[in-house]
Amino acid sequence: MSSSTTGTAAANAESPPATERLSWPPLIALSLGYFLVMLDVTVVTVAIPAIRESVGASASAMAWVVDGYSAVFGGLLLMGGGFGDRLGHRKVFLSGLGVFALASVGCALATTPAMLVASRLAQGAGGALLVPTSLALLTASYPAPAVRAKALGIWAGISGIAFAAGPLVGGLLVAGLNWRAAFWINVPIALVAVWLTRKNVPSPTGRAGARGLDPLGQVLGIVAVMGLAGALNEAGTQGWTSPVVLGVGALALVALVVFVLTERRMEASGTETKPPLLPLSLFRSPGFASTAAVGVLLNLGYYGMLYLSTLYLQNERGYDALGAGLALLPTVCMAVVAAPLSGRLTARYGPYVPMTGALLLGGAGFIGWLLAGSDTPYWMLLPALIATGLATPSTVPAATAAIVQAAPTANAGVASAVFNVARQIGNSLGVALFASLIAGRGDLVSGLHISAIIASAAFFAAALLALSSWRNAKARAAA
Repeated sequence: MSSSTTGTAAANAESPPATERLSWPPLIALSLGYFLVMLDVTVVTVAIPAIRESVGASASAMAWVVDGYSAVFGGLLLMGGGFGDRLGHRKVFLSGLGVFALASVGCALATTPAMLVASRLAQGAGGALLVPTSLALLTASYPAPAVRAKALGIWAGISGIAFAAGPLVGGLLVAGLNWRAAFWINVPIALVAVWLTRKNVPSPTGRAGARGLDPLGQVLGIVAVMGLAGALNEAGTQGWTSPVVLGVGALALVALVVFVLTERRMEASGTETKPPLLPLSLFRSPGFASTAAVGVLLNLGYYGMLYLSTLYLQNERGYDALGAGLALLPTVCMAVVAAPLSGRLTARYGPYVPMTGALLLGGAGFIGWLLAGSDTPYWMLLPALIATGLATPSTVPAATAAIVQAAPTANAGVASAVFNVARQIGNSLGVALFASLIAGRGDLVSGLHISAIIASAAFFAAALLALSSWRNAKARAAA
């Protein structure tokens, strides 16, 4: 049993009797926190030129502004779940909101690259406290399986909507005010989420404090994820053979190997009070490892192409921040439709049918970016924008449900954390890989075309993984 999920099981034990009615206030409170976390993954993409000019940031510093947030978020996710078990999920969730809001103020007031990067890293830490604890609180708030499935679909769908809405929100704020407004907007939303949480979300204590935090696993996990993200970030500017990239990458690899050995040993001899941070036996659960891989491939393709598409629209086509945000509006519109639709399809057909279909659609959609050129009419890019805008937010709720279902009930929190870590690794890998392709070729359009092919291949590979898991699930049901 993992250290980040006992609170979930305990919360279930203390929950009121299951009903078939979905109460909206707790869901809104918990979803607002998740919305903030995922919005800030992409909200800065269209503001990059304005931020770089304002604070005088180098290309490497801007890579950390964009991806450092995701790196810290991914590296600390499992620790956030562990703190929730130890201190109480509601308390840690509220603390995460506070950290996120204060870090957002730091970003908005930043006058130097170092201050901005540090504040972005702090935002990632706040997000890591929010996501696993919000899932644990959601599970406790909706004990009835049918209602919980619906709430989980909405909660997970919020991430797709927020992720896609980031460029438009950022563009509107940069054009209407300035880039700092993209961070100031987080503060009132966080305050509303705090108020709603204190008023509507119960504070299950259960066995909080009864379990250890696996400090060695925490440190090794952070070093592994942060080292990988750091190597990928620097690869985009210094090259893949840079001594810094190779050295940090080697450190990440060593930390990962030691992490796996440590967690395996702890799981084999673990006790109730000293469980491993990540039970590696989860990866032997049918569908768990494949869905985690889907998370990496999904964000590698989508986030990498989102980063390049904003550069293409601004640097190649001359769009300003608002123009780029409006050009990406179809992605936002499709997310609003796709996320709730995916939740309903997942409830009716299971997670693998909508996941496979969405990934196939996205893989086909990325091919449309091969039409992009220095003077391509915008309408020719619409099919790519619409298809990928439908595919990604349709995949997220289904994949979240799939990985949670693949894990034992008591490990729902750590399962969700693993999926989010996988997605953040995909973010960093996609941006670094596609940015290096542009830098290496010196031609944004040709680099965009190569990246579109890679993104398409990533989605098709993810679809094959989902299809394989679907067939295996049907075979197990028939046996």
